Amino acid sequence: MRGFGELEAAIMDRVWSRGEPATVREVVEDLQEERAPAYTTVMTVMDILHRKGWLQRERDGRAYRYEATASREEHAARLMREALSEGQDTEAVLMHFMQDGTPEEARSLQSVLRKLAKRSQQ
Repeated sequence: MRGFGELEAAIMDRVWSRGEPATVREVVEDLQEERAPAYTTVMTVMDILHRKGWLQRERDGRAYRYEATASREEHAARLMREALSEGQDTEAVLMHFMQDGTPEEARSLQSVLRKLAKRSQQ
């Protein structure tokens, strides 16, 4: 897995932000605020995202309604997992990652680790 291309990312951002299934036309209208992609281009990319498993779709008349198969946070976690697996020394990768982190991110990580430890003890 890798990150999304530029248009894929913009489409996924719109789908995630909507929080409900969207047609290609609705996504194109949302994208008009910052770019002017052709309807067929967006339709093609959304079909590709569907084939890759990032979007699921359901027929709505002549069109499809698309929705994300994973949340924005699940996608970010998958990217982090992929990046973590690239290094040979997991601890060193995490050390470098957290070295550039903010105190708030460090507190969030500590909180998550405490919750996971508590969950594994149950």
